[in-house]
Amino acid sequence: MKINVIGTSGSGKSTFARQLAQKLAIPYIEMDALFWQTNWQGSTDEQLFEKLEQAIAQPAWVLDGNYRRSQPIKWRDIDLIVWVDYSFGRTLYQAVKRAIMRASSGQELWVGTGNRETFRRSFFSRESIILWTLKTFYKNRKNYQQLMASPTGQRVKFVRIRSHQQAREFVAQIGFAESGIKKPDTKSGSYQQ
Repeated sequence: MKINVIGTSGSGKSTFARQLAQKLAIPYIEMDALFWQTNWQGSTDEQLFEKLEQAIAQPAWVLDGNYRRSQPIKWRDIDLIVWVDYSFGRTLYQAVKRAIMRASSGQELWVGTGNRETFRRSFFSRESIILWTLKTFYKNRKNYQQLMASPTGQRVKFVRIRSHQQAREFVAQIGFAESGIKKPDTKSGSYQQ
């Protein structure tokens, strides 16, 4: 199975994707780890696409990340797209909480890059992840809604997760859905075949 988990920064897509990969016992791939180099330098498209091609050469994986320009590569043989779409308030809360935790711990975000969050970078700079979340939340939601209705969204299974409860249920049920992925019914919050 090849799965791409998408969502706005702070939505919880990385946590969800890691849980999903662990449940399915398949590799977890983080797009940010492929993209970011030392000193917060981004990879060129050529570098990113080469790293992505190598990472997804495996027979199964859960890929966490958006990077719209990489869609033709990562969705070439995709089985499932999962959109983590929590409310604006929940997403902003999670982004702020994550920024505080990362800045407080000083942990390296991607092995070998030396990149670490700081309070200044997270809250008082143009590179602020909080500012990025504020600027992109509604634009991303509109883009993902259009994507769901697009030929790509119709060609592959596309699941929209709207709450932590739906996320937990999805991860719990995915191992049993051999004949087809159960999709959440956004009205009732339950899953349907």
